[in-house]
Amino acid sequence: MVTSLFSASFAHLGDAVWRADELGCAAGATVASGHAALDAQLPGGGWPVGAIVEVLQAQSGQNEWRLLLPALRRAAPGPVVLVGAPHVPFGPGLCAQGFEAQRLLWIRAGAPAARLWASEQALRCAEVAAVLAWLPQVRAEQLRRLQMAAQEHSKLLFVMRPAQAIAESSPAVLRLLVASQSAGEGAPGDALQLHILKRRGPPLTQALALPARCARLGALLALRVKAEEVVRDTGGGDALDRLAAAA
Repeated sequence: MVTSLFSASFAHLGDAVWRADELGCAAGATVASGHAALDAQLPGGGWPVGAIVEVLQAQSGQNEWRLLLPALRRAAPGPVVLVGAPHVPFGPGLCAQGFEAQRLLWIRAGAPAARLWASEQALRCAEVAAVLAWLPQVRAEQLRRLQMAAQEHSKLLFVMRPAQAIAESSPAVLRLLVASQSAGEGAPGDALQLHILKRRGPPLTQALALPARCARLGALLALRVKAEEVVRDTGGGDALDRLAAAA
């Protein structure tokens, strides 16, 4: 009798039971990352809303925009807050990829405590759509506080940390290690190599290779390369005519 009751109860749970060898469902809403190959490997098919996404990389400022910008374009309207960004965002480049640079709010904060305070306050602001925080010296208990704020106010939260933090514990529901991939590794020179270190699901043993630039920006950069070649070959004399022919 006990066995039959247990079996009936387990059967009643049905799809509500998550098996560790299967990709789990997102606990809440998600926003598509804009990379089809990545979305296929993320619970819920995108970045989780109301949870920390931790982006680890060897050097800050190299890959986060190329990874996150497609999703930021799709996010709810409102400011995108940058806390402790290592470089001033390049407005024309963002506009070329379809993102309104006027949505950015850049908060300069050098001290770790100031960055944490600014990040938490931004998460509590109703108008804010997403928070990107560069927190190289953050501790696990501090991340848990940000996790609670992101969950309470249903915000997209991306935390950038150095690659050395891979060995540290983290409450983030999703942890990624991102690096640029050279052309010699069998992919375009501007591709991103992405390791999913932590997700709700089985480990992903193989790295993902994601195109780093949208087609429009790639075309603009290719045209710029052609222009430089024309100027170099002709000394600038008939550069415009030859560029028009090459395009």
